Amino acid sequence: MAKYEASAEELKAQAREAADEVGKQARRVADEAQHAAESLREKGAEFAESARKHSHEYAERARDEARRIYREGERYAADLADHADDYYVEVSRAVRRHPARALGIAAGVGFLLGLIIARR
Repeated sequence: MAKYEASAEELKAQAREAADEVGKQARRVADEAQHAAESLREKGAEFAESARKHSHEYAERARDEARRIYREGERYAADLADHADDYYVEVSRAVRRHPARALGIAAGVGFLLGLIIARR
């Protein structure tokens, strides 16, 4: 059996070929990684822009809704104030018509409140 003995030059040439192949593969992988990173960066920028746009839309909707609720609250407060004025006028008339009855009712309510507060 004859042994195949490669010369040093042949081994060097094979090593260079292997190194060149590994280098080509490494460059290809690096290029693919760089392309993937650029693609991810673009997608990230698109996502950030979309999020910024939608956040402004949602913020504007929230402001509009807050204004609507505030106006509705003001309307309810005005209605309540009107009702309170009506009841005040009604009670004032009743007290003027029947002062003794009003005084008796006020004394009774005061007495009951005094009992409730004293029990605590």
